[in-house]
Amino acid sequence: MKRILIVLFLMTNSLFAQVQFEAKVSKNSLGINERLRVDFTMNADGDNFVPPNFEASGFRVIAGPSQSVSQSWVNGRSSFNKSYIYILLPTQKGALTLRQATIEINGQVYKTSPVRINVTNAVEIPKDPNDAPAISADDNIYLVADISKGNPYLNEPITVVYKLYFSYNIGISNWRELNKPKYNDFWSQNIDIKQLKAEEGMFKGERYRYVVLRKTVLYPQKSGKLEIEPLSLDIDCQVPSNRRNFWGQAIMIEDSKRVSAGSKVINVRPLPEKGKPEDFSGAVGRFDFKVKPSKTLLKNGESMDLDISVVGTGNLKLFTLPKPIVPSALEMYDPVHDENVSTPLTGMTGRISDKYTIIPQYKGNYQIKPMRFTYFDLGSSSYKTITSQPLTINVLDGPSVAGTEKANPNEVAKNKLEIAKSFAYIKQQTSLKPMQKEDFLGSGLFYSLVFLPFLAIPFLILGKRRKEASDNDVAGNKIKRSNALARKYLGEAKKHLGNKEPFYIALEKAMHNFLKAKLHIETSEMSKEKISELLLSRKANPETISEFIQLTENCELARYAYSSESAIQSDYDKAVVIISELEKQLK
Repeated sequence: MKRILIVLFLMTNSLFAQVQFEAKVSKNSLGINERLRVDFTMNADGDNFVPPNFEASGFRVIAGPSQSVSQSWVNGRSSFNKSYIYILLPTQKGALTLRQATIEINGQVYKTSPVRINVTNAVEIPKDPNDAPAISADDNIYLVADISKGNPYLNEPITVVYKLYFSYNIGISNWRELNKPKYNDFWSQNIDIKQLKAEEGMFKGERYRYVVLRKTVLYPQKSGKLEIEPLSLDIDCQVPSNRRNFWGQAIMIEDSKRVSAGSKVINVRPLPEKGKPEDFSGAVGRFDFKVKPSKTLLKNGESMDLDISVVGTGNLKLFTLPKPIVPSALEMYDPVHDENVSTPLTGMTGRISDKYTIIPQYKGNYQIKPMRFTYFDLGSSSYKTITSQPLTINVLDGPSVAGTEKANPNEVAKNKLEIAKSFAYIKQQTSLKPMQKEDFLGSGLFYSLVFLPFLAIPFLILGKRRKEASDNDVAGNKIKRSNALARKYLGEAKKHLGNKEPFYIALEKAMHNFLKAKLHIETSEMSKEKISELLLSRKANPETISEFIQLTENCELARYAYSSESAIQSDYDKAVVIISELEKQLK
């Protein structure tokens, strides 16, 4: 009987000690306009929690993660519960599946079971009048597309600047592009905006704050009415409610709004036909045209470069340069095209060029006719033509054109060979391979492959022993894994420098894993006093210890408080310095 009771007692303890990690949802069926609460709960402390991909599951995170930890003692038995809490908003209707989350507990990885959620049409949600926003986001957030010119000429640059206006009572926390504008029948170039900056300006006769989200330079490629499709955004914001805090200030509540800049119609004027030259190739802007030879006096077998360039402001990438016409006695090769063009908000500016290589075949004087470049000048709304000067190429020696038939065949052949040497390399040595190959059976390679497995046996045995020794070193492997995770999450924090919550989550994980690797303790054992005691015993500097603990405690608070980009960067730099200092100090 005693043995039975002992077995039952041990079975009961093992059941209570079993690790549980599961996902709990507030409801399994909801409308597309309702919010869903998800709790990832566990009955043992764990590390390296990885949530599911909510976007791939059809949800958007609007709050979280927040943590909840509780521990109690009842009749001498302890119970522990820890939760990661998210508030989600569905992005589509239908039967959705919330994917698995993972966590590491006592060196083991646990996963939650997938949860099926049924999302229906929007439902009516009763609201507390006090929770209603005091002002509407609909009347205080606007997306505007400013067009520099509504009736440009064909190939005349115009700019589109997208500005998000919002009132002083509203805060913008995030925005996502729903529909990107398409610029059909336009050549387009986006201008990078390195950092978004809030500015002040007038809109609808009132003062607003605004942020420039996108700048684009457009060149219309056909005349008539062309449509610019709208840019649409999904915006998360905070608006004041009717509730007040202890000091009488309005409590901010989360809200969202979808805004669109609306489509724009551009009336593109065709270039005038009156006065249009026949050699016009579509250049529009203000340019300078130059034709420059590398040299005009050549010896037999020498080559020259003819550089044809256009410099100025306009549609530099959208037209072709004129081609020179040379006498048949000059052999001209295909050009090498070069572009050095930048695209600021005013339009393309810079230089384009074609460089031709010309090799004379006979001696004499040859003339390259003047070249013409025509463009449409936007300043005067008229066509302008630039004509280059004629070029005379003087070839000093070589066979003459008139005496080619009477010339010595050997001299002609010699002259052609010298010309060929000027731009082609003639190999002087050969590399021949025998057609008959040595038999594989009985060759050196054959015997090498036969004995190689036997020679590898000692190395395999040595590698196996090392692996067994490494696998048996549980503590060492745990330290290595924690070190690797610390580096991983510190690197992940660096990737999220511009995103507050993921940054501080990764930073906190990096610092916890660093302690686990250096002090050989678990997260559940981490307390301010315990960490200080262990670090001091390892000869760490008290000031460094204090900075480490303060930064660790601030990670949780900083995720929910306002933090500028400079503050986030400062915390990251501080973490790198502190960890580096502790690495040097710990003995």
